Amino acid sequence: MKRPETKYAKSGNVRIAYQVTGEGPIDLVWAPGTVSHLDLAWERPETALNIERFSSFCRLIRFDKRGTGLSDRPAGASTLEERIDDIRAVMDDARSKQAAILGFSEGGSMACLFAATYPQRTRALILWGVQARWIRTDDYPWGITKEESDKQINELAENGVTIDYLTGWGAGIPKDTDTATLEWLFRYFHAGASPSSLVALEEMGAQIDIRGILPTIRVPTLVMNRTRDPVADVAAARDLATKIPGARFVEFPGDTHSMIGIAEKVAAEVEEFLTGVKTQAPHDRVLATILFVDIVDSTGRLSKMGDVRWRELLERHNDLVRKELHEFQGKEVKTTGDGFLATFDGPTRAIQCARSIRDSVREIGIEIRAGIHTGECELLDDDVGGIAVHTASRVASRAKANEVLVSNTVKDLVAGAGLGFEDAGTHTLKGVDGKWHLFRVL
Repeated sequence: MKRPETKYAKSGNVRIAYQVTGEGPIDLVWAPGTVSHLDLAWERPETALNIERFSSFCRLIRFDKRGTGLSDRPAGASTLEERIDDIRAVMDDARSKQAAILGFSEGGSMACLFAATYPQRTRALILWGVQARWIRTDDYPWGITKEESDKQINELAENGVTIDYLTGWGAGIPKDTDTATLEWLFRYFHAGASPSSLVALEEMGAQIDIRGILPTIRVPTLVMNRTRDPVADVAAARDLATKIPGARFVEFPGDTHSMIGIAEKVAAEVEEFLTGVKTQAPHDRVLATILFVDIVDSTGRLSKMGDVRWRELLERHNDLVRKELHEFQGKEVKTTGDGFLATFDGPTRAIQCARSIRDSVREIGIEIRAGIHTGECELLDDDVGGIAVHTASRVASRAKANEVLVSNTVKDLVAGAGLGFEDAGTHTLKGVDGKWHLFRVL
């Protein structure tokens, strides 16, 4: 197969490189791991054959995520929210209305978030070597510890890509890998990301936790892992599959993180899974970030100002809120007298919008409080419903004047966004099961 032309999709101000091979009838978008390089992938015969095999039954759309490979390289690591924007931009540019999304390793997080957020554009979700999070915690027994991660990232920052990185936590290739393949991998990683970018990518990966969104994924899902994968624990992958409704789990033998030696079997599994999937009916449940904003002590202000003056001030407030919603791509769902309910495709923009609303209305003498939660919502014509909406409302009710509070789910999803948080404690939210850990946006 001839190496295809590299095309560029524009995602905001960033250009995302992508290549298309095969003719369908199914579109398959391949979300890469930590580092990728579209052109260098063709220089290794085994990798080129794998591309050709997948292209034999689908229109394969591969891309380098922002900051890596042939794509633009803005400073720092991109957020999950920016990455799913990039997937959408690539699909739009490639004229793909709906596609199966394959998340490889670290690319599984963005694949899961995309599938949950845009189920109408996701034919199916396929995951290879993916964990819901990569750092072990008291309630998550897989992965390395935070201390081990910090040590490894420090060594990466000091020494760059090494044999230990490639055969260990970085790429998980066999220790007896031949010299030619090792030389290619060194070139691949060096070309795929600068030293500082690779460190930033690994630092972000250590912060990611997508456990909270897994139950909201409503598309056919196939999860695959090798028995002794040194990077993605097979038990963690199996646990991830149990958290996604109806997901199928397939285990392959082997002690490496890649598909080396079994690529044909993996491709055959994916082909069978996809060709047996019917096109999904339009979804009325999607993952969304909910923002509630309301004015502090509006009743008291009304009593002091009188109806006419208060109505004039409220109109100015509403104009400012709508201006910020437009700026950060939020969708106004409805006003609640002295507040707003809005939805966003991702939590980073919701947080930035809430802060901007707080700062802009303060200039006209109004104090607000805001609450943000990400969860599954039911689309009801021009309204939204579901427990996620109720949860966001209850989070907002816990906020004090000029505070923006977010749920732990939101905090986990904005890793790498450069946002600061302060622990606001654990709370019982009226009408919502369990204890909720909330965080104050700084």
